[in-house]
Amino acid sequence: MPTDSAPLDAPTPYWSDGKLSRLPDDAEFDRAFPDSVRESSALHWTSVEVCRQAAAWLVTGPETRVLDVGCGPGKFCAIGALTTPGQFTGVEQRRLLCRNAREMLGRYGIRRVQIMHANITEVSFNCFDAFYLFNPFEENLSPSLKIDDEVKVRFELYDRYINYVRRELSKLRLGTRVVTYWGDCDEIPSCYDCVDETYDGELRFWIKRRAGTTVEIAREAISITGNECDFPID
Repeated sequence: MPTDSAPLDAPTPYWSDGKLSRLPDDAEFDRAFPDSVRESSALHWTSVEVCRQAAAWLVTGPETRVLDVGCGPGKFCAIGALTTPGQFTGVEQRRLLCRNAREMLGRYGIRRVQIMHANITEVSFNCFDAFYLFNPFEENLSPSLKIDDEVKVRFELYDRYINYVRRELSKLRLGTRVVTYWGDCDEIPSCYDCVDETYDGELRFWIKRRAGTTVEIAREAISITGNECDFPID
């Protein structure tokens, strides 16, 4: 097994110029990452099959812009871009994971993916049509789920991030799509309905059916600086 500084495995035959000839399993896909990322895969990164199902729910055509909140090393965005025509953006506050994601995307020539190094409260949701959330804030409540020591995790951050996401989602247009994986779905406003689910109810597909309430929109109002779609990318 190579160390983090050792060369990673060469691309395998299922990859060809950013396209899939077949869907890799998780062990195959994870060969694109250093040991530290591979070792976290089972607990922290979405499986290939779940990525494919989530992306299929979120993307309706090449114009769909998907935001992965807390994208880690970019696995969901990569599989989404390889299996749908959508445009994928991942936001991640850990600089090392952003670097891992960009290196993987470049290594395999995967297009239609952007990785932003930013905190979620720096991102305006109205630049996107659909959202993926794999329980991204839970480590603030459960120290055993902490990925590494690069960022601080605190109990109060959980409420801050959840409230920010609820507020942003509540302001978006009717028909906005969200997929959640695991967790209590506290970040989903009441104006969204769960329209489908699978994997024993842990993967859920939500669509905004009603206007957000005044309370939801006003809750935890956090100002956004800069131009709405000018993202910090490093």
